[in-house]
Amino acid sequence: MIAPLLALCAVLAFPAAAQQKLVSILGAGPEQSAVTVRDAVRDAMKAGGLAEGKGLRIQFANAGAGDDAARRGARKFVNDRSDVIIAVGRTAARAAVEATHLIPVIFVGVDDPVEAGLIPSMAPSGTNVAGVMGHLPAARQIELIRQLVPGARRIGILYGLGQAESLRDIRQLQDAGAKTAAVILDVAVARPVDVGSAARSLINKVDVLFTLVDPVVARSFAAVVKVANDARIPLVASDPAGAASGAMASFFVSDRDLGLQSGRMALRILRGVRPGGIAPEFVSRPQFIVNPAAAGKQGATLSESVLKASTQVLR
Repeated sequence: MIAPLLALCAVLAFPAAAQQKLVSILGAGPEQSAVTVRDAVRDAMKAGGLAEGKGLRIQFANAGAGDDAARRGARKFVNDRSDVIIAVGRTAARAAVEATHLIPVIFVGVDDPVEAGLIPSMAPSGTNVAGVMGHLPAARQIELIRQLVPGARRIGILYGLGQAESLRDIRQLQDAGAKTAAVILDVAVARPVDVGSAARSLINKVDVLFTLVDPVVARSFAAVVKVANDARIPLVASDPAGAASGAMASFFVSDRDLGLQSGRMALRILRGVRPGGIAPEFVSRPQFIVNPAAAGKQGATLSESVLKASTQVLR
């Protein structure tokens, strides 16, 4: 009597387990990024009770950078009658959304899904589309900066002139700052060679320097580090390499974080949750790397609570 009861409980916990589900993962960019997301999706689904060969089949394709290849991949996944399509990055997500209005689509790592045309607003879409954002919300970024530099109110940001993503991020930080008594002081830089002088222009005006994922600033990141060290201004970065390159800390969303969260979302959808009822999600806990030696050069001290909360401490 116990064995049949256990079997019934398993079916109730995951009604679709008796019927194999097909989860298709489409990348359209750097293959390693998409592979990392795929592997994390597999791990998240297995942890949730659905493993490959036991009610689940996962197929994967990376279309590279081409729109046409992404569209072909998306159409194939639709023709294969996928139960969920997970699309990594903007190009893959747009191809998947164009290919089907019926099969659930989960976009992964898209910073602005509204601007990309994937969903109508940041509310639940009411369509077949849900997803996981590729960055942290602005309010959370300010919160993390203040954990690192208690009392910081004036945040200085350098960005490349004409970099649309940086401008969007700054606007969001300004909006969040207005609600949290944080002042965002931004300086546009036309060329990498101008980054150092732009950073120096913020001396005595800011409590902390913060760098976005900006290609112009990244090319002269060493110049920002020099200014931070010389003027003893704490420097925080929002990219993986920042702390190793001289910032006191970096926080960012990793491909594995994105894969785990999108895998958990796929499980919810396979269990019957409508994708159109799920608002776009942010990764709940980012990667957090700290560099105590750099903090010392920049006149800052990393608290024990920050060190304990960090993902990695560079020595």
